[in-house]
Amino acid sequence: MSDTFALYRKVTALPLGKQIFSFIYAQKATYFWTVRPQVREVRPHHAALTIKKRRAVQNHIGTVHAIAVCNGLEAAMGLLAEATVPKDRRWIPKGMEVAYLAKSTTDLLCTADTDPADWEQTGDVPVRVKAIREDGTVVVEGTITIYVSDKKK
Repeated sequence: MSDTFALYRKVTALPLGKQIFSFIYAQKATYFWTVRPQVREVRPHHAALTIKKRRAVQNHIGTVHAIAVCNGLEAAMGLLAEATVPKDRRWIPKGMEVAYLAKSTTDLLCTADTDPADWEQTGDVPVRVKAIREDGTVVVEGTITIYVSDKKK
């Protein structure tokens, strides 16, 4: 279990734990702070968080800016990776491919998912990501590829 996942499990057992953990996580990678992620769930092979539609992340047409959405997706992917990567391995993002499918007109649920078989060996691990509007419409979906390697001894 990574330090981040252990912290998640410890802090979320407290009152207001998810809010506290969300703040700590957003400070770990400060660019996550721009979207103020609110962590909803973290477990091996799955993570979910929300980002609020607020002025600071809107574009000129009043929707959540595409890069802000991608930032939320990357934050979800990072939580999934921290909860899933074996202790003797490490990970780093390698690439992102996303499709913008609909306007991001509400708060968004950002999810990241993998399958156990994806982690059986080192190399590229595809993480499926989605951003979903409050009405259930998928507004962005794609894959973030992370590279998993053995930790140096």
